[in-house]
Amino acid sequence: MNPPTLPSVPLTALHGATPLPQLGIIRVQGEDAAKFLHGQLTQDFALLGLSEARLAAFCSAKGRMLASFVGFKLAHDDLLLVCSRDLLPATLKRLSMFVLRAKARLSDASAEFQVWGLSGSAALADAKPWSKSGEPGGAQTIAIYPSQGLPRALWVAPAGHPPPAGDALPEAHWAWLDVMAGVATLTQPIAEAFVPQMLNYESVGGVNFKKGCYPGQEVVARSQFRGTLKRRAFQVQADEPLTVGQDVFHSSDAEQPCGTVAAAAANPAGGWSATVSMQTSAAAGGSLHSGSATGPVLHLLPLPYPLLEDV
Repeated sequence: MNPPTLPSVPLTALHGATPLPQLGIIRVQGEDAAKFLHGQLTQDFALLGLSEARLAAFCSAKGRMLASFVGFKLAHDDLLLVCSRDLLPATLKRLSMFVLRAKARLSDASAEFQVWGLSGSAALADAKPWSKSGEPGGAQTIAIYPSQGLPRALWVAPAGHPPPAGDALPEAHWAWLDVMAGVATLTQPIAEAFVPQMLNYESVGGVNFKKGCYPGQEVVARSQFRGTLKRRAFQVQADEPLTVGQDVFHSSDAEQPCGTVAAAAANPAGGWSATVSMQTSAAAGGSLHSGSATGPVLHLLPLPYPLLEDV
């Protein structure tokens, strides 16, 4: 099946800044803060520099993602984890269970900070994903994956700080750009549904296979190195609305879904775009449908980044 022609969105409509109240912040402070997170998340926090950020997942013992974060340091003993607000309370509670004797204090700091999304001319043009720069007054700009050829960033600043420069960007436009970047943020409907590679996290800087142990590490490593991974994240376009957690079916099997919608947003030019985690075999031929095997058709789109080759 040939890729469809994506409805055209004027790039001038995709520049600007928008607040992201759906994101919250877990703050981790103390002498052992970085060491503690290093032992809990899929990325290396022990060697995290002050000009870097990390995409990371917090997994169950079975390797299933409980939450995803963009994490960075305000200081060597003060780290922030930006995550979906709907998962924050349960994630904070579970992470806190593992502190034990570590010199680390965890708190919900969502009220202490504001999070904005920057796109196009409002973001730093040449910044590489997961790099960080600070500004006077404590604002931090974290470069994330581009979308539609436009640079993007998260802007995190203390509450009460003047908003970032740039035109106002509709939140719906940011949501669509986020989907089209192909890096899904875990939200409540899909908690514990995927190992990180099922959302391509190993290909976008979300997994470090050289670091030490963390919950679920053996499952994540086995999926990568033994070639047992049968699901990946794909980009799709549909004419009908799509929702996170919705089942995806292949035309060859009306009984069992082949995948799940991991992120979805309305395309400003028409239709809906989504990131779908599904069986790799389902992308080889036939047709894809949302909700049921006779539901609205999903058209596969090219991924916006190359996949890390399985080892």
